[in-house]
Amino acid sequence: MTGDVGILASGGCHIFSGCGFPAPGLQDFDWKPFFTIGSFGFTKPMLLAILSAFRTPKLVPRGLQNLGEIAILAVRDQILRPSLGRRGDSYLPLLVSLFFFIYIMNVMELIPILQFPVTSRIGFVWPLVFIVYFLYLYLGVKHQGAWGYLKNMIPPGVPWPIYFILVPVELLRFFVFQPFTLGVRLFGNMFAGHLLLTIFTIASWYLLSLSVGLLYAVGSFALAIFVFLLETLVTLLQAFIFTTLTATYIASSVEPAH
Repeated sequence: MTGDVGILASGGCHIFSGCGFPAPGLQDFDWKPFFTIGSFGFTKPMLLAILSAFRTPKLVPRGLQNLGEIAILAVRDQILRPSLGRRGDSYLPLLVSLFFFIYIMNVMELIPILQFPVTSRIGFVWPLVFIVYFLYLYLGVKHQGAWGYLKNMIPPGVPWPIYFILVPVELLRFFVFQPFTLGVRLFGNMFAGHLLLTIFTIASWYLLSLSVGLLYAVGSFALAIFVFLLETLVTLLQAFIFTTLTATYIASSVEPAH
C-alpha cells in the first residue's frame, strides 16, 4: 500500500480521532521504484511480474508440479479442445503459459506482503493482447490468405447496400473492439477488485473503536472477507476467459467455419 494508506497503518487513525478517512484511489496503484537506471524505474509490479514466471519443470514431477500438470490437462480439456479439437494440441504450450502467467499475476493480490494484482496496471495487459492479436492475424493470413481472411470477416449473403454499413462495423469489431475489450476486461476486473478489497480493509481499521464504530468495523471486515473470497474466484475466472478467447481467436483464424 502507498500514500495515505501507509499513513493510516502507522498513525493509528480512527473515525473518532479527528482524522478523515484516507480513501484509496489511483495513488494506491502507483509505486515508487526500488531503483532507477536513467529514466527507467524498477517497481514492485515489475518484480511481481517476474516472480510470476515459471521455473524449469523437473523430469519427474513432485510437489506443486503435480498439481500444475493436472491444471495443464484442465487447460487442454476445458479451453483448447472445445475450440480447436485434438488438432490444436500444438497450441497447448502457448495457452498453458498464457493461462498460468495471467493467473499468477492476478493471484498476487491475495498473497500477504505481495498484495497487488499485476494486471491491475494496464501496461502489463497490452503486451499480452498484442501477442494474442498478432498471432490471430498471422494465422488467419497463413491459413486463409490475406484476401480470404478479410473476406471471411464479413458475413455473406446480405443485400449489397448493407455492406456499406456492415464492412466498417465488422472491421472495427475485428481490429479495434475485440482487442480493446480483451485487454480492458482483464484490467478492469482486477483494478476494481483490488480497489474494493483495499477500501473495506482500510475502513475496518478506520471504524475500529470502543463505540458504535465497532459494529461498522465488524461489518466492513466481513465485507473485506467476502471480497477476498470473491477475488479468489475472479483471479481464476479472468485468466480462464482471456485464455478461452485466445483459443477461440486461433480457431477462427485456422478454420473460418469456427
